[in-house]
Amino acid sequence: MGQLLMSKGVVAKCQGPGWYGPRDQLLRANGPVVVQAGMLYFPIIAAVGIPANVVTIVILSRGKCGLSRCITRYLVTMAAADLLVIFTDVILNRINDYYFQTTFLHITSVCSFLLALVRAVTDISVWLTIAFTFDRFVTICCQKLRAKYCTEKTASLVIGTVCLLFCIKNIPWYFIYEPHYTIDHVPWGCIAKPEYYTVTAWVTFGWINRCLTPLLPIFLILLLNALTVGYILAASRVRRRLRGSKNDVNHNDPEMENRRKSIILLFAISGNFILLWMAHVIYFLLYRITNHYYHTGFNDPMLIADFTSYMLLLLSCCTNTCIYAVTQTKFRDELKNGLKYPLRILFNLVQERKVQSNSQH
Repeated sequence: MGQLLMSKGVVAKCQGPGWYGPRDQLLRANGPVVVQAGMLYFPIIAAVGIPANVVTIVILSRGKCGLSRCITRYLVTMAAADLLVIFTDVILNRINDYYFQTTFLHITSVCSFLLALVRAVTDISVWLTIAFTFDRFVTICCQKLRAKYCTEKTASLVIGTVCLLFCIKNIPWYFIYEPHYTIDHVPWGCIAKPEYYTVTAWVTFGWINRCLTPLLPIFLILLLNALTVGYILAASRVRRRLRGSKNDVNHNDPEMENRRKSIILLFAISGNFILLWMAHVIYFLLYRITNHYYHTGFNDPMLIADFTSYMLLLLSCCTNTCIYAVTQTKFRDELKNGLKYPLRILFNLVQERKVQSNSQH
């Protein structure tokens, strides 16, 4: 989200990598609608996203969902990355910014590091989705490569490489910010330096950053899914001919049934990613093409679009659990068992109390 500069009742918005600092005027109960929406939305995202991702990690780590160890490794790491996004961006960044006037997180060096970390974990979350999509593409479409690539060892190597590369790639974000103001020689807040918008190197870095997340990922997801669908359709026709019946139903074929389940999971995750990131992509292209870096107030349509696109972006970190629950029968069963477990414990305790009470009488 862009930085909000407030002085004597005048609001200006400078779109860029982010503003970070106390927002005294934003905390008013009668604040603008977009601000009030954020104050309600971000705590809900944290309250839902944290337990959802923790539950997902626990269930998938048990290995009882009928998924291969390779897929499980990707999905667990994706859930962990989403959990980090919620913790760093939603809790430490947004909620702290909205509800706490001054904390150590508002010191310029700390918030610069935090904003760089937010960029890194967001990139990792996005590119793990790409890694998972590519793994499914290889599994379904590249039979010769599947045995070598689709292994738990390769998955671990890919995950480690993605994490390392995007941590290094986002180091420059730390140096983009300068203090919003200084009190007793202590710099507070983070605001993008003017050079970020004018110096060729920084402008190029900004475009590279947006191309890597999420423009290129969206293109790769669409491409890989299109190739996967084409292969599956061609393979289905061949298998029907080999089985000697054009009217053969896929669910009678175990191989096609496995492919169907894999493709449902793949398309659900990738489709959810594209849907929730598309508004952010459109907004970025609009403000870059129109050079709309400053807004006059909270009613500016571009500012509302910025807030809305960012809310949708963060929602993507909470929806994968719902996707697993909808598409994976064994995941639903494990989730139900997990929810029933505390009730069973409580029921057993009540039964033991009754037995003890009866024995005493």
